[in-house]
Parts: sequence; structure tokens; C-alpha cells
Amino acid sequence: MAKSGSKNSTVKSVKKVLITQPKPESDKSPYFDLAKKYEIDLSFHPFIKLEGIVAREFRKQKIDIMQYSAVIFTSRNAIDHFFRMCEEMKITVGQDTKYFCITEAVALYLQKFILYRKRKVFYGADGTNKSLFDVINKHKENESFLYVCSENQQDNEIVGWLKSHNCEFALAFMYRTVSNDIKTVMPDESSFDVICFFTPSGIKSLFDNFPSFKQNGMYIGTFGGNTFKAAEEAGLEAAIKAPAPQAPSMVAALDKFLAEIRK
Repeated sequence: MAKSGSKNSTVKSVKKVLITQPKPESDKSPYFDLAKKYEIDLSFHPFIKLEGIVAREFRKQKIDIMQYSAVIFTSRNAIDHFFRMCEEMKITVGQDTKYFCITEAVALYLQKFILYRKRKVFYGADGTNKSLFDVINKHKENESFLYVCSENQQDNEIVGWLKSHNCEFALAFMYRTVSNDIKTVMPDESSFDVICFFTPSGIKSLFDNFPSFKQNGMYIGTFGGNTFKAAEEAGLEAAIKAPAPQAPSMVAALDKFLAEIRK
């Protein structure tokens, strides 16, 4: 990945912000409140798209889904692809299977596929890996875990924790991320004052589209430790970071950042 070699030494005004996710379906999204509050032009465009791994390809991983008593989900996408794979392989997930989710929102999404019972659905208190580990730690002696993730985007911190705590687990790659063409929304490198990223794959997509990308004073936002690390490794300086104690979401982090630069 190319290095940007750019640092934000001076404060510049913000008029155009790009969120690298799909546009919210509801007009009540806090992003739109933010746009009105600071009179900014807010655009949405996913930098990546997901491609499901077909059952024939998944079988090469030699994973017997039925052997695992618990499943770890860090996104709604992982849930979608897990149950898609089970359907393709004609597998009925056991009633006693436990589900460990990164957030309550991800956990509640399970209602689309299962009869939701709190005794078998667990989630972290604040959306961090640590809070997920705290929950898993209470059950690790009696469970075997299937961590459903993208083949090119598994969370190494989660894998490392499972290994170091002697958990019985397997990685189940059921989908992969592919870079999107972003030039329809971002014709050149200076199209936006702020770009907010949510995954390392989003950072990769930026450089896939603009191999010699230079930050040149643009503000970069990152959500999650892995995304921040990917930005750093690409030579980008992140001015907006979430989650943080005063900014649990990207909206909150953007709000705080915009308030500070308007002072």
C-alpha cells in the first residue's frame, strides 16, 4: 500500500464528508442531524462489497458446523452468511447452540433467524472486544466456538485471545470482502474534506482505487482498532477515532471533532 506521507498541521474547514457505508434507510439517522447541525454535505458510499463463499468452496475448509456448540458473530453480515451457509448445506442448527455477539444490536439481529432466548444469546457490554471476551470467558470451559468471519478480515485480536485462553475454536470463512469502484462518488483524491472508514478493507479499497493516494490535509476517521492500525500502516493520519470514552460511535466522534475545529 502506498504511503501518504501527509500530516494535518493546520486546521481546515469541513464542508464535504464521506461515510464509507451505505446510506441509512431512515431519515431519522443521527448522521442527518449532524449534517444539519454543522451545515455539511454528507455523502454515503460503501468502499467494499461482500461476496458469499459457496458451500462447495466452504467444504474445503473441512469444518463440521454441527460439531460446535457456540458461534461468535462480530457483524450482521456474519449472521446472514452463517445461516445462508447452513441453508445451502441443509444443516439445521441445534436448539442449544449458543451465540456470542460483539454488540446488543448484532445479537438482536439473530431474531431474524432464531427464537431469541437470553440464555443462549450473549453480547458484550460496550461493543469492544474486551467486553466480548469477558462474556466468552464465563463459558469457555464448556463450549467449542465457531468464529464466523471474512477470509480477509478476521479480527486478529479475537483469534489471539481465543488461542491464548486455550479455547476450542475454528475460523469459519463464509464470505470475503471485495473493493468497490468508488470513483463515481469520489472522482479525485480531493473530493472530500473528511472520509470515515469502518474496516481495514475500506482502507485497502481507497488505495485500490487511488494507488498513489496522498492525504494532503484531508481528515481521516477510523472506527475500531484494526481500522486505525490499517490507516497507520497505509501512512494515513487519523484525526477522528471511535469508539472512545467520549465517542462510542462514529457519529459521536464526528460531532466532537467538528465542534472542536469550529471553535
